[in-house]
Amino acid sequence: MTIPVWLTIALPLAGATILLLGGRRTDAWGHLLGCLAAIASFVVAAVLFFDMVGRDGEQRAVHESLFSWVPVGGLQVDFGLQLDQLSMCFVLLITGVGSLIHIYSIGYMAEDPGRRRFFAYLNLFLSAMLLLVLADNYLGLYVGWEGVGLASYLLIGFWAHKPSAATAAKKAFVVNRVGDMGLAIAMMVMFAYLGTISYAGVFEAAPVAGEGALTAIGLLLLLAACGKSAQVPLQSWLGDAMEGPTPVSALIHAATMVTAGVYLIVRSGPVFDLAPNAQLGVVIVGAVTLLFGAIIGCAKDDIKKALAASTMSQIGYMVLAAGLGPVGYAFAIMHLLTHGFFKAGLFLGAGSVMHAMDDEVDMRRYGGLRKALPITFVTFGLGYLAIIGIPPLAGFFSKDGIIEAALGAGGVKGIILGAVTILGAGITAFYMTRVMLMTFFGEKRWAEKAHPHEAPAVMTWPMILLAVGSVGSGAAFAIGGTLEHWLEPVVGTHEVHHVAPVWVVTTVILAVVAVGILIAYRMYGTRPIPDEVPDGSALTVAARRDLYGDAFNEAALMRPGQLLTRGLVEIDDEAVDGAASGLAGLVSRLSDGLRQWQTGFARSYALSMLGGAVLVLVAILAVQLW
Repeated sequence: MTIPVWLTIALPLAGATILLLGGRRTDAWGHLLGCLAAIASFVVAAVLFFDMVGRDGEQRAVHESLFSWVPVGGLQVDFGLQLDQLSMCFVLLITGVGSLIHIYSIGYMAEDPGRRRFFAYLNLFLSAMLLLVLADNYLGLYVGWEGVGLASYLLIGFWAHKPSAATAAKKAFVVNRVGDMGLAIAMMVMFAYLGTISYAGVFEAAPVAGEGALTAIGLLLLLAACGKSAQVPLQSWLGDAMEGPTPVSALIHAATMVTAGVYLIVRSGPVFDLAPNAQLGVVIVGAVTLLFGAIIGCAKDDIKKALAASTMSQIGYMVLAAGLGPVGYAFAIMHLLTHGFFKAGLFLGAGSVMHAMDDEVDMRRYGGLRKALPITFVTFGLGYLAIIGIPPLAGFFSKDGIIEAALGAGGVKGIILGAVTILGAGITAFYMTRVMLMTFFGEKRWAEKAHPHEAPAVMTWPMILLAVGSVGSGAAFAIGGTLEHWLEPVVGTHEVHHVAPVWVVTTVILAVVAVGILIAYRMYGTRPIPDEVPDGSALTVAARRDLYGDAFNEAALMRPGQLLTRGLVEIDDEAVDGAASGLAGLVSRLSDGLRQWQTGFARSYALSMLGGAVLVLVAILAVQLW
């Protein structure tokens, strides 16, 4: 090993430090330094990857212990890094896609006065995300976990002069803190029952631990994953997070941060495999969110919010696959990687459209843009075909693999999960076709003052490269079981139980996808798009309101929390403060009474002493006579 693993983290961290501490003196070249730091980290990752490929499968993992971090009694934690086949997938995704988004941001943020600060935050995010996936223990993962939460807050609220952006950043921060408490408590339970929080120690001790403790750990880790990956019931922040600049949506809320929950579940596979109830919880959350996000995506007119709902749904696929255990881990990671390409490309394409349309996000104000934005149209179109699973593009291999694994679960469970995943594929085809038709086809619906134009090369080239990944990554991962064999030393492998020939399942899936496309075409391709949002069914209205996720949180969490807080305040005022005030009043009254005896005359005090002495003598005589 010629290059240390920690260098991948240190390079973007150094970039963020220089840009933040250097201040305005770095404005002129700060964006270039930010890009250079990201690209350098990717180069280091690539060198580490080729070095790993050159070794045998069981010898590929690399461990680095940098220093003793927490030497406290029975809790001994080193600041250590672990680069294995699973973390390598994420390192390449984070640095590779991250570098492309950095480059794209040069053009997208060209006129923004805070561009240098923006690139500092992007670098900070990269370093935190890399720490999250490279740590060899849960405490190190937790530091990276909180770091990406901070970077997300800073980037969502980058345009904090807009009240909506400031509110969205605060909302994302608060909702994620709920999930973070799950991770923090999970570590406490690990130490209490397993005596360690290192991956190796936890996984070694798990087989002899009680199922109750493992179930508690698994459910707490699931809560953490729900917060970071915007899964039900902690999904409400993701749509609002689109208030940040579009490159933020591409990097954090499509390709990397929202996949951290999937990484946590897959990395903790040995715990979930021994806790079937927690594993079932993972499957249920994934299945519910898969449909939840897809339904919301059908009703959004804001192009970024439609893609955000899509992200929620696609990560639901990944979480569901991870909940299937070893048979689904590789498919979850495969879909995570392919999704990183096509969803980042879709978001950058949306940014290109907004760049051309004076930051307009309402698709009802688009239409006919395929001629004005030919490169954006082609790259966005390839991402669209990839996400709906058209062969041989990337999503076809990864999503179909998850659907087959779901069907292979067997029994009623397999039937339900198979139906949910196939239905999700059809709804995905519907809402993504809707996005394509409303944006690039039909009559021009933009204002007269708008003059759509293609983005500069610094923005289009990253879109082109991501489109290439959207086309070919799925085949590269799936054909010959390449990714499954690569991940096998870390996550294990189990052959999928096929309930029917593969071609039959594929035919059914493609038929459902075709139905979704045709319904969308009939509704949005053959009819004029109204300028205003038409009235719809109760489900449509609910989808426009995010299926009342915020209303549920308000009713189930915020209002009870307010009532509890008011009750505690009243208890504090009446009982605690009341008792303290009452005692103080009693002492004050006693003091006032005793003060009346203080005359200041010596003769009075002498008389009191004499009286007291007489009383004592009388008492003694009475006792003796008795």
